[in-house]
Amino acid sequence: MKILVIGAGGTIGQAVVAELGARHDIIRAGRNSGDLRVDIKDYASVQQLFHAAGALDAVVATTGSVHFGPLGEFTPEQYAIGINDKLMGQVNLLLAGQHVLNDGGSFTLTSGILTHDPIRYGSSASMVNAAVEGFVRSAAIELPRGLRVNAVSPNVLIESLPSYGAYFRGFDAVPAARVALAYSKSVEGAQTGQVYQVH
Repeated sequence: MKILVIGAGGTIGQAVVAELGARHDIIRAGRNSGDLRVDIKDYASVQQLFHAAGALDAVVATTGSVHFGPLGEFTPEQYAIGINDKLMGQVNLLLAGQHVLNDGGSFTLTSGILTHDPIRYGSSASMVNAAVEGFVRSAAIELPRGLRVNAVSPNVLIESLPSYGAYFRGFDAVPAARVALAYSKSVEGAQTGQVYQVH
């Protein structure tokens, strides 16, 4: 398969490339690194990405920014960061990609544990992750040509504990390599409309 991985330079992205790259052709994409560049917030940039990538069998998104902060100080503009980037950025990938992906191809998006297990300062992440999962379940029943879409919902990563561990006390952190297996299940399996929790 020819697989486009957006966010390939990140911790999860690198693990996904290592997992799938042994068996498939990988095109790495990112905002600042990779074989191709893309700003997922910009629909025209996403369209250009698919034009440059050519025929594809799968699209994996391991990217998306959200703002963390106390609810009492949150602004609409700070909520818009997650809405425009992690939510609509991934939606943009499916909206544009559905027209060019090979028959039977798949999309794998990324949500996260905060959908169901919230933390202080994480209201934007919880909101956006839940929206991503709702979108996946709904889009799955409308995609044409045997196309599929799933999401992976990872716990906090062991590799991220030095930066984020203080916010995730009591969480059973998981290694990125284990999270990558869920992306493999989505890409190489047959299910659609699923949220694979790696908690």
